[in-house]
Amino acid sequence: MRINKVGLQKNIKVIIPAFNEENAVGRVVNELPKEWISEVIVVNNNSTDATSEKAASAGATVLEEPIQGYGRACLKGIEYIKGLAEKPDIIVFIDADYSDFPAELPLLIAPILEQNMDLVIGSRELGNRENGSMTVPQIFGNWLATTLIRMIYGVQYTDLGPFRAIKYNSLIAIDMQDKTYGWTVEMQVKAAKRKMKTTEVAVNYKKRIGHSKISGTIKGTFLAGYKIIATIFKYA
Repeated sequence: MRINKVGLQKNIKVIIPAFNEENAVGRVVNELPKEWISEVIVVNNNSTDATSEKAASAGATVLEEPIQGYGRACLKGIEYIKGLAEKPDIIVFIDADYSDFPAELPLLIAPILEQNMDLVIGSRELGNRENGSMTVPQIFGNWLATTLIRMIYGVQYTDLGPFRAIKYNSLIAIDMQDKTYGWTVEMQVKAAKRKMKTTEVAVNYKKRIGHSKISGTIKGTFLAGYKIIATIFKYA
């Protein structure tokens, strides 16, 4: 439990899925504003490097998920939280590659605390994005996906950004299932379908540390794009 800067007692936990991010994960954990959060949970997703050790030395709770999959790692973190005696009020998700700015976490929390939002997406489209931090297929894929969501579900998003905050009860209610690339869009379309209160805040974005396992390869980009589009239509 933390008394945050708007004077409210809230239990806020952070989940970080991580695959071979030994050079970045410690920086992400260290730069999260600790006065806002009660626990940082890093889910080591079958890394072959020192990701677990770096995360633990930075003070994170480290869980092991040996089966590959971004969504699977996030689900592992949720499973752990479900088993805690005291459940959190808010869950924040952030990637382990240091492309987001961890210190911006309060920006994502604010609409939940002040406007009773269910889900807040950190939008890279609305913020300042370093040149080269997103590939052309990523930018186009975001535009296509958010356009389809608007057309099918009637909700306007500008991004599928991984840096996001959601009320714990809302997260449980939408019953996340995706184990791979469709994780972020599943959360957004399910929230839209349930008429949850959602919003976006501008976040800044920079080049990640290391090489992307998804957008850094043609195969990864194709598979991610296919899964995102399929997920949008799956819940329509």
